[in-house]
Amino acid sequence: MLIAMLLWWPASQGQTTAPQPSERTRLLLILDCSHSMWDHWQSNAKIKITQQVLLSFLDSLNGLPQSQTEVALRVFGHLNKGQFGTRLEVPFGGDNIYQLQSKIKTLVPQGGCTAAAALTDALGDFPSTHDSRNLILIITDGMADCEAEICGVARQVQLSGVVVQTFVVSIGSRPPTQAECAGPVFEVPHEEDFAHTLHRIFRLSGQKAKVLLQVVDDHGSLYPTEYALSLADHRTAACQLNTLYRTDEHLRPDTLLLDPLVSYDLTLFTHPPLHRTALQFSADSLNRLVVVASEGALLVNLAGMPLQGQQWQVPVVVREAGFSRRVASLSAGEEGRLLAGKYDVEVQTLPPTLFHGVEIRGGYQTELSLPTAGLLQLGKPRGITTGVILRIVDGRAEYVCRLNSSTIAERITLQPGHYEVVLHQQQATAYTQVLSQRFIIESGQTTRVGF
Repeated sequence: MLIAMLLWWPASQGQTTAPQPSERTRLLLILDCSHSMWDHWQSNAKIKITQQVLLSFLDSLNGLPQSQTEVALRVFGHLNKGQFGTRLEVPFGGDNIYQLQSKIKTLVPQGGCTAAAALTDALGDFPSTHDSRNLILIITDGMADCEAEICGVARQVQLSGVVVQTFVVSIGSRPPTQAECAGPVFEVPHEEDFAHTLHRIFRLSGQKAKVLLQVVDDHGSLYPTEYALSLADHRTAACQLNTLYRTDEHLRPDTLLLDPLVSYDLTLFTHPPLHRTALQFSADSLNRLVVVASEGALLVNLAGMPLQGQQWQVPVVVREAGFSRRVASLSAGEEGRLLAGKYDVEVQTLPPTLFHGVEIRGGYQTELSLPTAGLLQLGKPRGITTGVILRIVDGRAEYVCRLNSSTIAERITLQPGHYEVVLHQQQATAYTQVLSQRFIIESGQTTRVGF
């Protein structure tokens, strides 16, 4: 069972709207100049309102240190009337605000929607350095007429590692479903909310959300533990963070710093893994993420001490009851932790020992015991001899293993039971010349079979 609770405390006073100075932010604006931007929206045409808002927004950035923020502009739908086209109009630079404003004033919507092409080309717009946090902000009045491949393009952009996140600001109308796969969508139904939305995205782009992660037992108590943890982007499934969750002997859990604009899918690598999807965290508060892991313990014991020639470590494979998917791999004598539930346990003795429907209860240890194995000392005729060992159960033969044809003597560890060895010498020409002999393996005893 997995439960996630987000609790918050008041944010600290005096927060600024600028990104933190420790990391440069590069923001690429992709502006829709398709013909629909001439449509009327409240007080004016959408393109006119967008131009006014962007000019004011860029004015507000003008006072920030150039080492913190750089902005570039790519436009689509403005090059030829009724045609499709996109171009980087203003590249990134340390002092390009006036150039950006001048270009925005001259834009005339006249083409079709080429959002997918603009997003594809956007990767080449960022400098090939690793000193910045790269973001893309698409401003559009809807993607209903855009190419269907926008989802695939957005995923490739996210997987490239060049861009941290892509956002969509949808003005004037409710965005179509396909806009959501391009990035987190911010709806702006009213023009008075436009500027506020841009500033909110920009403010959050430079902040981190503090997430206090706590893995607790059935009683809500922390316990010393360590798990692998993975966080992926909910939209694209691209991995964002792989780390280890750990509580020390003082039960102090980890605090993660995450992007407040990313929706995360969490995987906690318990056995089997726990999943939680579409987790969103606030930058204005401390987020507390509580994962309830109802775990019990499994211990497979081999009775007695190993005989000479036996291996002490015997692999144990755990699968969900009734399924073939492997949940955990252990060794006999090693305690393994599993989520509460039922499992099929295969102890890789020879032959394998199977336990079906083993119940694991939270907070309890389940112990499985196997008898001490026995040892077969097998002597074979001289020359090349192939053969197998079969186990006889209720009069029926079960395959156990193939013998080594390159040796005339073998030592094989077997579980107690009735067996038959079947040999075929290289010079034998008929099945009637096959040699066989039945024998019994007893716990802790050595059985000698010779031909």
